[in-house]
Amino acid sequence: MRFEIAFIGFGTVGRGFADLLLEKREYLKKAFGIDWKVVAISDIRAGSVMDSNGVDLAEAVRLTDSGKGIEGIPGERKGLDALETIRESGANLVVEVTWTNIKDGEPGYSHIKTALEMGKHVATTNKGPIALHYKELMRISSEKGGKLRFEGAVLSGTPVFNLFEGPLAGCSVASIRGIVNGTTNLILSEMGKGRTYSEVLREAQRMGYAEADPTMDVEGWDAAAKAAILANHFFGADIKPSAVARKGISGITLEEVMDAIKKGGRIKLLARAWKEDRGDVVAEVSPTWLPESDPLASIGGVTNALTFSTDALGEVTIVGLGAGRRATGYALLADMISIARSLA
Repeated sequence: MRFEIAFIGFGTVGRGFADLLLEKREYLKKAFGIDWKVVAISDIRAGSVMDSNGVDLAEAVRLTDSGKGIEGIPGERKGLDALETIRESGANLVVEVTWTNIKDGEPGYSHIKTALEMGKHVATTNKGPIALHYKELMRISSEKGGKLRFEGAVLSGTPVFNLFEGPLAGCSVASIRGIVNGTTNLILSEMGKGRTYSEVLREAQRMGYAEADPTMDVEGWDAAAKAAILANHFFGADIKPSAVARKGISGITLEEVMDAIKKGGRIKLLARAWKEDRGDVVAEVSPTWLPESDPLASIGGVTNALTFSTDALGEVTIVGLGAGRRATGYALLADMISIARSLA
């Protein structure tokens, strides 16, 4: 399988994927028969370059890592916007890694929809379009033939969806629950050491784990978007993040956290999704007391985890990194391999 790749967005995540493409070129060819060429990069800050003969990916990474633009790289065309790049680059794989917007999914929604309507394959870590427009995008993918993969939309590089293409392919899922936001898990973990919410939040902001406006994380919106994705993918629902019952951690006191520990457990912000006996699908996010015996109770810091309740194996828990350049870049690599295998 030969992929001609267009990057839409070339920030931390895109460059993480680029690092792995360069590092694993020979391995991909030997293990999976995958060859690749980058034919375009379009980034709102770094600029854009397109070349049917191939863009120098290593130079693009070097320049953007040093804070420079990429339009000095040799190429046939420069200055195209994202949609022009998708339409005119000739790429058969669009890697969509622009910023997340869970209000309307833009601009990622338009990027992904345009690519799929042209029959192109798409790999994305952008949870906004998947949380808001899952059914529509999957329908277009099915009708036009381009594959849509989004492994990194929930747990970064830690496998979620592709588990059910391989090791858990024979399992049916009854319910899912887990820790899907590293910032809130870090805050609750540190509060368990006797530190106040405001103190830990300030440190998380200083370390870059929390934004200056932490609302997306601490009020549970990020987790709600991920809960919607899980509900829609695994249970065939059409739930939007705004419809997910949601309670964040901003109201959790140090006394509540310490009391939970005294009672032999921990408070964790859990995202849940399940299908009820009558067929209704439910998704919610809330701080939850867990006994120490629960595998999710011991998950600390920015680590994420999901527990799947399955018919064949009972509960299966997957634990791993939920953020980071290399980890999230790996999700895109896994998506590319998944697409290649689906076409073999």
